[in-house]
Amino acid sequence: MAKSIPELYGSLVFNDRVMKDKLPKDIYKALRKTIENNTHLELDVANSVAVAMKEWAVENGATHFTHWFQPMTGFTAEKHDSFISPTGDGEVIMEFSGKELVKGEPDASSFPSGGLRATFEARGYTAWDPTSPAFIKDKTLYIPTAFCSYSGEALDKKTPLLRSMEALSHEATKMLHLLGQKDVTSVSTTVGPEQEYFLIDKEMFKLRKDLIFTGRTLLGALPPKGQEMEDHYFGALKPRVAAYMQDLDEELWKLGIPAKTKHNEVAPAQHELAPVFDTTNVAVDHNQLTMEIMKKVADRHGFVCLLHEKPFDGINGSGKHNNWSMSTNTGVNLLEPGKTPAENTQFLVFLAAVIAAVDDYADLMRVSVASAGNDHRLGANEAPPAIVSIFLGDELSAVVDAIEQDKLFQNQQQVAMEIGATVLPHFFKDTTDRNRTSPFAFTGNKFEFRMLGSSISVAGPNIVLNTAVAEVLSQFYEKLKDVPEADLQNKVHALVKETIVAHKRIIFNGNGYTDEWVAEAEKRGLYNLKSTPEALAAFVADKNVKLFTSHKIFSETEIQSRHEILLESYCKTLHIEAKTLASMMTQEFLPAVMRYTDELAASIMEKKSVANLPCTAQTKSLTSLMEAYEKMSELTDKLVADTETAESMEDMEKLAFFYHDTILADMDEIRSIADKVETKLPTDVLPYPTYEEMLFYV
Repeated sequence: MAKSIPELYGSLVFNDRVMKDKLPKDIYKALRKTIENNTHLELDVANSVAVAMKEWAVENGATHFTHWFQPMTGFTAEKHDSFISPTGDGEVIMEFSGKELVKGEPDASSFPSGGLRATFEARGYTAWDPTSPAFIKDKTLYIPTAFCSYSGEALDKKTPLLRSMEALSHEATKMLHLLGQKDVTSVSTTVGPEQEYFLIDKEMFKLRKDLIFTGRTLLGALPPKGQEMEDHYFGALKPRVAAYMQDLDEELWKLGIPAKTKHNEVAPAQHELAPVFDTTNVAVDHNQLTMEIMKKVADRHGFVCLLHEKPFDGINGSGKHNNWSMSTNTGVNLLEPGKTPAENTQFLVFLAAVIAAVDDYADLMRVSVASAGNDHRLGANEAPPAIVSIFLGDELSAVVDAIEQDKLFQNQQQVAMEIGATVLPHFFKDTTDRNRTSPFAFTGNKFEFRMLGSSISVAGPNIVLNTAVAEVLSQFYEKLKDVPEADLQNKVHALVKETIVAHKRIIFNGNGYTDEWVAEAEKRGLYNLKSTPEALAAFVADKNVKLFTSHKIFSETEIQSRHEILLESYCKTLHIEAKTLASMMTQEFLPAVMRYTDELAASIMEKKSVANLPCTAQTKSLTSLMEAYEKMSELTDKLVADTETAESMEDMEKLAFFYHDTILADMDEIRSIADKVETKLPTDVLPYPTYEEMLFYV
């Protein structure tokens, strides 16, 4: 009999319920202390946990274990070892020690390190993260781990994320103690990352070299219908897609991933999955798993799941909304305004800290979402602009204005919605609208960071958010720590006002897509870093290096290495795209055009010789195609030559700009002609499936 959802949920996770059941009481308490208080885990505790974890894993069919980590590739990595241990008499026993649980040793030279590791320096270490539960997948016990080099530098995304969470917890707890909340011992950040994606038929995917190698179509004309009818968003799920989504939910639930919402997105063949929020490092692990499971389940259903930010030109791309908040260990959401936000001192302090943090480090927030794929998305009518701003909504903006002007805030009363049909239930409208054009929008009790691309690891943006807010809270604490208790309320109010006045330029509640906003943002002195090469320079700016090093999130060496990796990734991505497009043009598209023009020329000659017909229309079509062929051939040669030039360049920053300014321009020019030619060719002549077939034939 099939399991109920409560029985299914977390059934493959070594969660608190399993630990309580499998571990001796003293060991369970020691492990909980480590998880809750970030204390050191003793080896005898690790040994007991390892034995229980192995027994539970074997009971659930596992034969191997792996230290699962997140290198700077943006993907996950794993090396599998079996539990078997030979006994010397031709038999084996199943063993797993505390040492194996706590520490692993992958090759550190084979992952991106930005120069931290040379090819001959292979040793690296993985270290168990007990705050993120182990789980079973494909008969293997997966142990979430951090990844560092032999000399101790972080080579992954989890280590700095955990550091940033500790930094924010430390600074937020100090501030809460100052405000009288002495019972708070820690503050955790929470995240709920919404995930957009496309599903296309697997057999069509196999015929698209560009999708195989780059994740996006480098050629392809728009079909007669795209998304302009707005009939796909929240539309009825097609049976095949619905079956995929149901299967996906069950696979995610088994792994304790709280998949909650699923629906069709704006573009044809585009969909979205949204989870319930979780502690940030767990949410990051879950999102990495979600992307992997999406692809695996898609394959079972004859689909390919595309996570590129812009797989199809001319229609909406895919993002990932990062819903971020802060909560105390006593269960209080620090971004919950309450019924009277103007009187909620605690809320206003943390709101002001977030406003200041986003303003001071808007450039870093842009860096955190920068990628070759996301550059195609940001600023279009599907994603926020590259200019970072904050949306507060009407009520909070009124609160902020009242504080700035030392006026009494007039609380808005709840307004009952009159819909005009008496049979419909009464409900109250929210005190503020939403703003889908805002990069960083307040949505009730959290902020939604909307700039992330769909394929990105959410670790990077949350490292920046956590650290920036920690820095501002640290500054607040220094200004208030010596204030007498009798004066504290007035000093806090003055500090909140001072912060709002200094940083109100970052607040914008209007339409972020307009040219007027671009001009206004420039007047306000806000960053407009339109491309990844422009944005990445901010990562190594002095103020940002100081931010990360002062809170011990990154060392200067780790910052430089990550900057190098980001530049390298951008250049390699465009290099692969350029070579793929050149290959498609020379091996597929141009030969197809040549064959068709040969057939058309032969047809014209035959008709002229047999029937003495002028063939004016055919001749015009042939001339147009031959001219386009010559131009495309010439541009393809230029693309190849420019790609060879790029291969000889050594300065990584100059190379990134060369790819953006020259090679991307080459590719766009080729595509603009090829896509027009595609519309003039019979479909049986085209060497690959069209947009129409991929987007509408599911």
